[in-house]
Amino acid sequence: MLKSKTFLKKTRAGGVMKIVREHYLRDDIGCGAPGCAACGGAHEGPVLEPQPLDPASSLCPQPHYLLPDTNVLLHQICNCLEAGDLASVASSLRPPGSLETYIEQKQGENANDRNDRAIRVAAKWYNEHLKKMSAENELQVILITNDRKNKEKAIEEGIPAFTCEEYVKSLTANPELIDRLACLSEEGNEIESGKIIFSEHLPLSKLQQGIKSGTYLQGTFRASRENYLEATVWVHGDAEENKEIILQGLKNLNRAIHEDIVAVELLPKNQWVAPSSVVLQDEGQNEDDVEKEEETERILKTAVNEKMLKPTGRVVGIIKRNWRPYCGMLSKSDIKESRRHLFTPAEKRIPRIRIETRQASALEGRRIIVAIDGWPRNSRYPNGHFVKNLGEVGDKETETEVLLLEHDVPHQPFSQAVLSFLPKMPWSITEKDMKNREDLRHLCVCSVDPPGCTDIDDALHCRELENGNLEVGVHIADVSHFIRPGNALDQESARRGQPVYLVKKITQPRIDMVPELLSSNLCSLRCNVDRLAFSCIWEMNHNAEILKTRFTKSAINSKASLTYAEAQMRIDSATMNDDITISLRGLNKLAKILKKRRIEKGALTLSSPEVRFHMDSETHDPIDLQTKELRETNSMVEEFMLLANISVAKKIHEEFSEHALLRKHPAPPPSNYEILVKAAKSKNLEVKTDTAKALADSLDQADSATFPYLNTLLRILATRCMMQAVYFCSGMDNDFHHYGLASPIYTHFTSPIRRYADIIVHRLLAVAIGADCTYPELTDKHKLADLCKNLNFRHKMAQYAQRASVAFHTQLFFKSKGIVSEEAYILFVKKNAIVVLIPKYGLEGTVFFEEKDKPKPRLIYDDEIPSLKIENTVFHIFDKVKVKIMLDSSNLQHQKIRMSLVEPQIPGISIPTNTSNMDISEPEKKKKKLEK
Repeated sequence: MLKSKTFLKKTRAGGVMKIVREHYLRDDIGCGAPGCAACGGAHEGPVLEPQPLDPASSLCPQPHYLLPDTNVLLHQICNCLEAGDLASVASSLRPPGSLETYIEQKQGENANDRNDRAIRVAAKWYNEHLKKMSAENELQVILITNDRKNKEKAIEEGIPAFTCEEYVKSLTANPELIDRLACLSEEGNEIESGKIIFSEHLPLSKLQQGIKSGTYLQGTFRASRENYLEATVWVHGDAEENKEIILQGLKNLNRAIHEDIVAVELLPKNQWVAPSSVVLQDEGQNEDDVEKEEETERILKTAVNEKMLKPTGRVVGIIKRNWRPYCGMLSKSDIKESRRHLFTPAEKRIPRIRIETRQASALEGRRIIVAIDGWPRNSRYPNGHFVKNLGEVGDKETETEVLLLEHDVPHQPFSQAVLSFLPKMPWSITEKDMKNREDLRHLCVCSVDPPGCTDIDDALHCRELENGNLEVGVHIADVSHFIRPGNALDQESARRGQPVYLVKKITQPRIDMVPELLSSNLCSLRCNVDRLAFSCIWEMNHNAEILKTRFTKSAINSKASLTYAEAQMRIDSATMNDDITISLRGLNKLAKILKKRRIEKGALTLSSPEVRFHMDSETHDPIDLQTKELRETNSMVEEFMLLANISVAKKIHEEFSEHALLRKHPAPPPSNYEILVKAAKSKNLEVKTDTAKALADSLDQADSATFPYLNTLLRILATRCMMQAVYFCSGMDNDFHHYGLASPIYTHFTSPIRRYADIIVHRLLAVAIGADCTYPELTDKHKLADLCKNLNFRHKMAQYAQRASVAFHTQLFFKSKGIVSEEAYILFVKKNAIVVLIPKYGLEGTVFFEEKDKPKPRLIYDDEIPSLKIENTVFHIFDKVKVKIMLDSSNLQHQKIRMSLVEPQIPGISIPTNTSNMDISEPEKKKKKLEK
């Protein structure tokens, strides 16, 4: 049956457009209930559970299905209905095209009322229809709605209806579900008799007007990790690139949460402040002691040079909340029998959350998930509800799950839909595969990777040509041959963006971007097997100058899979002269020339200490920890990967000027370099930052005969000044320059197993050389820009997750190691602390000089030098100190590596060398007593 509706619409140009909307109504759609005789067993789409609910409910004792309305579905389905395994007809609700349940909007009826009426019609139809299944059948469909009018009308029409809270509280067998009810009203959930702390958020209409007129600025709220009373807002679409506004103090933060999109009002210039140098963590008192907070805020204000003042503002409204479920721990209330407790998130940038739960004792010492419901004006903390119990704190699998969830890393097993697009085994190269492909299996190709690498996506070769020149090839796994555009495998790879490498996860060493059959087998360029590749081949002279470049899809057979150490041993050996070794020596010689030339152009060589763990094979605990050693062969591989990426970037941009996927590294603003310049000056060195070349030259010349580690420290500090490199679409940007590599254009081509960006680049290059065909999304610059945004986010989250994994295993290492003393260097000087780097472990940590319940020492902070004077001792950046390292378990939620000063000796501050009587945390003291 066809129903149509015609109406007229005025266009912007002033004309009139006739619009006809048609509804095709069907009478052959089944109800979804299995075995329904009335429907003849015909079901289209999802089918209801064979067994409806028969829970111990005081309101609905007979078997029933639940029909939640739209709001309940949006706000409660994941929390209560799914958690209690309560069957719902929502997923198999008869579509609006069903003849018997279709309704039209009445005149004067708004869309919300029409939707409520449609749900009531569906509920009534279900109840009448299900009676036809059997005369004795008492099966019901119950409407769950939190809308008072909708519920009243349903009851008037004879439909059983309850609010979500009424129904959940009636489930005597599932009392814990009450904790999972989301509270939807901020005002309705205010703290009893609490005074107003925050100003009211302006409505969206006023915010939009204010943004349009320039009264307010829109941006992303970014809370500080080091100071819970400070945040920044990065203004969107501002004429000044990367304009940043500082917010200080609870009232100016005004209930914004990390990553929210907010509207801010700039304060008058006489109220502008400088970024605080104080490290401040929320102590999380259970009472709302706002006066104490205001006292704490005063220490943020310091007399500073006027040049250091930054635009300062306050949050006037929330444009978009970016809340998510948060992992963390319950901080149980000291009040006996209290149901209201504080939850401490694992992410320090998220405020504590008030929740009500009857399971506080059972949840103590567990990692749990909590969702935020709202933040009333009279509450120091937002309100939320319990969602899920993850497991015991400290358990390796639980902690890994937490860090993956916290960093939004997709880590579920690949679905059957994704796996269905994998090639069938056994697999081999066919004649069809060789179409538009060059056979290079005769070449002496080899790979050089870290020990234990199974996802080998690059291999190299070098040989002398008859004309005396050299042929150099970079061969990259042809992942795009197996992952075709638009299918489930492609979509999942795009969503994941890249793998995440964790420190020896018990169940899996990494979270793959593509299924293991591809990553560790068919795409991995292992030795002595035929593999499909995409090759970039240059003809060079012996001075590493490129004479010709060509790209081809290929088939290769790697002759060796070497580690960096094995390749280095071959290059250095006086007795080895086989084809592989000769190829490696040629590559190494050319790489040195390429690197020298790149550095002469202004490319930066910066240091970043990386840590490698040696694990116990049975317990998977770290038993040794050391910084990674870099060899000549690391640099050799890197040079040719960089060269291939640059060559491919030029090619795809020539062919696709508007939709090439490129990678850029913006030059840092001059203010970023202030700390580096000051640090060098404190050691009587000058670092010039006008250009990348000037910075590179300054770093090369910054040597000290008495302090050999100084240059490494300067380079580490220089990395902290850098901007983040990002993917972008060439048609949406005009600045292509890669600052760190001193290259005018760059992309990622060399790691398609590890990066989805490289798969897109392979597809573009394949089209450019006529080896594959294009498809619409590949040449849509807006879709490519959205993809780049996701890839940049995934890259950032993967980095954070990997660092969190290293941090957790470092804690495990020092838990078993006990208290140790090591030499360290000061990286940053803060107002009440110093941040130090311990070269032996590549470990960074903070030494605090003010401790709770202890006399405060006399501290004088000078930001200009910068320096911190404690009593009569002055600390500068890069000064050498000695620290004691131990695991502080006093806060189970945020267990951390605690560092205390040993040398230089400052009375009342430094820890004595003898650690036998050293103060340890309360939990450790109790543990030791029990052991005795």
